[in-house]
Amino acid sequence: MSADLTPGRDIPEATVARLPIYLRALTSLSDAGTGTCSSEELAVATGVNSAKLRKDLSYLGSYGTRGVGYDVDYLRYQIAREIGLTQDWPVIIVGIGNLGHALANYSGFRSRGFRVVALLDADPARTGAVVADVPVRSFDELAEIVAEQSVSIGVIATPAAAAQEVCDDLVKVGITSILNFAPTVLAVPDGVDVRKVDLSIELQILAFHEQRKAAPEDATQQRSRRPAAVQGESA
Repeated sequence: MSADLTPGRDIPEATVARLPIYLRALTSLSDAGTGTCSSEELAVATGVNSAKLRKDLSYLGSYGTRGVGYDVDYLRYQIAREIGLTQDWPVIIVGIGNLGHALANYSGFRSRGFRVVALLDADPARTGAVVADVPVRSFDELAEIVAEQSVSIGVIATPAAAAQEVCDDLVKVGITSILNFAPTVLAVPDGVDVRKVDLSIELQILAFHEQRKAAPEDATQQRSRRPAAVQGESA
């Protein structure tokens, strides 16, 4: 069997970003009753080059068994442990508008080791409501909730104009990891990690690729519409 993980080992950020992808694929394989898989099979399931996948797993000290492959459940546990998903992470969500509602109702949090312990909003009209069995509380209760629940992860789902102030308040009460859905860049001190999710940017990137796909056809149509005199200029 492969070697155990080495806590504290430096792992490149690009590899860290792919670990959840491997974990999701391994979970699907396990749910399907697959006991072992090769690096090629796991690469196909994740869409990652097999050589890159093997390199990523080598940072974990996990090499599988020659001629057999990876024990799916064992590797899944190793990756979950490296990510930190073998413990329960309390999370707060700030901003309970449409996006905040959707995030609060997302069942994937609990199944992946995250427990939403509080929903916070500055609008008195929203406090008192219950979303996904969690009551919406006033943002003024932030410090009390973070202390009581030992929260270190906060999700910002507010409008852009309020996001930096909310971020500052989160940092002041001890939040050290922030998932930001607001369409703005947050300034944070050293020691605080921010991950930004901007749906509009992702859609714009898709629009760029769609435009590139259509470009050859558009160029052909434009050439066919050019006046005969112009088309024959180089003749």
